[in-house]
Amino acid sequence: MLGAVLAAGGFLDPEKLLTSGGLLLLLAIIFAESGLLIGFFLPGDSLLFLAGFMASDPPGFEHVMPPIWLLVPLLFGVAALGDQVGYLFGRKVGPALFSRPDSRLFHQGNVRKAQGFFDRHGPKTIVLARFVPIVRTFAPILAGVAKMHYRTFVTFNLIGAFLWAVGVTMLGYYLGNISFVKDNIEIALVLIVVLSLVPMGIELVRHRRSKRHPGDAPISDPASEPAS
Repeated sequence: MLGAVLAAGGFLDPEKLLTSGGLLLLLAIIFAESGLLIGFFLPGDSLLFLAGFMASDPPGFEHVMPPIWLLVPLLFGVAALGDQVGYLFGRKVGPALFSRPDSRLFHQGNVRKAQGFFDRHGPKTIVLARFVPIVRTFAPILAGVAKMHYRTFVTFNLIGAFLWAVGVTMLGYYLGNISFVKDNIEIALVLIVVLSLVPMGIELVRHRRSKRHPGDAPISDPASEPAS
């Protein structure tokens, strides 16, 4: 079962989650994974794909999900809202969490690292992070800690939420009508998880290449710069 791949014991098996919890649980998970620290372990990609598949009412999953025209806007809304909450949490509470020298969840140096990361990669971070498990949970919080310009964050948050929540759900809806996918839905879910790691892999390769390039300027540490 896919649950064995995604989580030990199967309690995070996407099929079990959706058939037992339905739409409300799906929305709560997507919201939590998009910006709450407690949601980093949740299988959002697989849930979106499977929810889209179920919205096509395949045999055995009739009426588990609402019609696709209602499902997609709801998922887009909670995904965007989750990131907004994460950003505001990082902006208001994040710096205080980093003020302690030895926090169990954070480290002081992560503030400067987050600032440098967003200074280097810019708004595309918010979009790319949507497709990377775990990273998508922490990206909006770090954006808040790094004090990314709010209007810029909102813009790219909406783009990322649309591409992720709407795109992956619609992919499941249309591919679910293909016989091979319908008969091998667990394999399809595993492939979705694997594909979600591709953007991170590409970014890591580009980052390593840029470090080897002698003309690249290092990211400055804001804490080490003299006050003007």
